[in-house]
Amino acid sequence: QDAEIYKAMIEVLMSFGDVLTEHVGNPALSEKGNDGPHDRFIHDRDMAWLESCDCVVAEVTTPSLGVGYELGWATAMKRPVLCLYRRQSKKVLSAMIAGSPGIRTVAYSSMDEARSIVEKFIKKAVQKISTSSGRE
Repeated sequence: QDAEIYKAMIEVLMSFGDVLTEHVGNPALSEKGNDGPHDRFIHDRDMAWLESCDCVVAEVTTPSLGVGYELGWATAMKRPVLCLYRRQSKKVLSAMIAGSPGIRTVAYSSMDEARSIVEKFIKKAVQKISTSSGRE
């Protein structure tokens, strides 16, 4: 189920620009999520993506240590961060995500609602990027 949701979310994100983590929507991706030759490759690649991105959008209904690590770094890098989670899920959102002042967390019930949330977030992020003097 998650892979289908990620795939739909990626399609939403692609309508706004480049998606660096398109591979997470691939149903063939292993349960571990690793798709590179080794751990160091995956770490270095993902960190380079964080360095180059303008903002981060994550679907966080299913807890992931790797995603949590990336979200921490994204906030430290002062990237705008949006975390979406399914309203109907029985899983509890991590207090480290929900309580972070650098992360906007929003529940959604449908892909249409998620699209609207993402659109507002990206428009605001683009506006902030265009008025700022650069990254730290």
